[in-house]
Amino acid sequence: MNVLLLSMPDSFEHMPTVAVRMPNGALTSLAGNVDPHHKVAVADLVLVQDRVKQTVEQLVAEHNPDLVGLSVMTFQRRTAKRIIDLVRQLKPNVRIAVGGYEPSLASDAYTDSSSGVVDFIVRGEGEITFRELLRAIEDEHGFDHIQGLSYRSGDRFYHTHDRPVNGLENGEIKLPNRGARVLSGYTILGRQVDVIETSRGCTFDCSFCSIIEMRGRNFFTYSFDRVIADIRDAYNRGARAIFIVDDNVVLNVKRFEALCQAIIDAGLNDIDYTVQAMTSAIANHGDTLAPLMRKAGFRYVFLGIENILEDDLKFLRASSKNTKRENGQKAGNATLKAIDYIHKNNMYVVGGLIVGNPDDTVESIQTNLEFARKYIDWPYIQHPTPYPRTPMTKDFRDRGLIINERLEEYDGTTAVVKTEHVSAEEAEYMRWKVERWMKVRHIPAAFVHSPMFVLKNIPKMFVHTFRGSSLKNFLGLEDERIAFERYREIRRAERAYI
Repeated sequence: MNVLLLSMPDSFEHMPTVAVRMPNGALTSLAGNVDPHHKVAVADLVLVQDRVKQTVEQLVAEHNPDLVGLSVMTFQRRTAKRIIDLVRQLKPNVRIAVGGYEPSLASDAYTDSSSGVVDFIVRGEGEITFRELLRAIEDEHGFDHIQGLSYRSGDRFYHTHDRPVNGLENGEIKLPNRGARVLSGYTILGRQVDVIETSRGCTFDCSFCSIIEMRGRNFFTYSFDRVIADIRDAYNRGARAIFIVDDNVVLNVKRFEALCQAIIDAGLNDIDYTVQAMTSAIANHGDTLAPLMRKAGFRYVFLGIENILEDDLKFLRASSKNTKRENGQKAGNATLKAIDYIHKNNMYVVGGLIVGNPDDTVESIQTNLEFARKYIDWPYIQHPTPYPRTPMTKDFRDRGLIINERLEEYDGTTAVVKTEHVSAEEAEYMRWKVERWMKVRHIPAAFVHSPMFVLKNIPKMFVHTFRGSSLKNFLGLEDERIAFERYREIRRAERAYI
């Protein structure tokens, strides 16, 4: 069979494509786990945001797919449905499958027949389900035996039992097939970038997170031999920067330390690694962990600060993963200690914070923004977003705080909920106003590491960061709120990829 796998072009505000174009690791993992006689093409449409329709038309013509699969996140739903409609116009009899967090947790959104009509929904982990789906299509044996699948039959959708999460150690899930990619240009600050995973799952239950709803509270790991082989494959294909996409790689600190050592022993520590980490793990083990991370090549640490105020951490259910311990006892918030360890070892903090929680005031939002301005290197500040089936969503809905149901704006940096004291627009304005300057502040560090890229692209970087601003705005001759409204209009227009 000919299979075409697409990731959506919609990107996050904090990952502008002028600086970051990251591949979708799930699609290459699917490609690596189907039977080898299938011809699979993987296309990340984030690489062609300015020509999505033309690219899809070209891909369908060139690869003549029997099945098209789309990986979808919540804020990408509108785009996904438009692409599905386009594919059906180009090839009416093609079969279409969707997967990822959004279709897994909001499958009802894909079972109607009004637009974006799909044949299959792959729920949860997709590698084995997708392999069995292709076999069933070829053998014409039906689909009711495939766990984790929803399928259309006539005018109805049928849902099989959920597939248990994979333990990973048994080798059933093979390495990704990066050779299936048919587009190129994955970069971060001018360096070719790729993604790898060393584990799946998390045992925490943060209210904003979809992981628990997707797979339950668990943590499974790949063998180091497989991880090193995965990194080496990415390196051999040109990657000089790697984002480790694990849900919570530092959940087992001893294992993560051993992983860092394995990277060093394999001679793969000349790569720039980025990783997501809990503040508590870094703060409580930083004496040994942080130097080892730096030696292994880690450069950016996405730190899950979430919030620096205890009441907000309680709402986010993130207190325990942000707790510093001394002599076995709780000793306050771990954030400052974690940041100190990261900075002392010449790494940079990407600060993940969430502002605009239900009981936030202007003062509490400002406190978090001031903290970010003082301590973090690159801001990744978001607003709480009611993604399907998360505990946060129920809380916001019960309190009547959701003011925006346009899912294409559920990108984390558009405030779609208000607080009991602050409007959604005001919370977003406060973040936007200070965050732009935090991003500019990191340019000298980026220049030292990637001087040619920064020199070539700094005009584009400034234009993107200050979209909506004008000379009058910079000179103080125009209210910044006018620039903010222009920015919001630009952002709305940018979301129309097709």
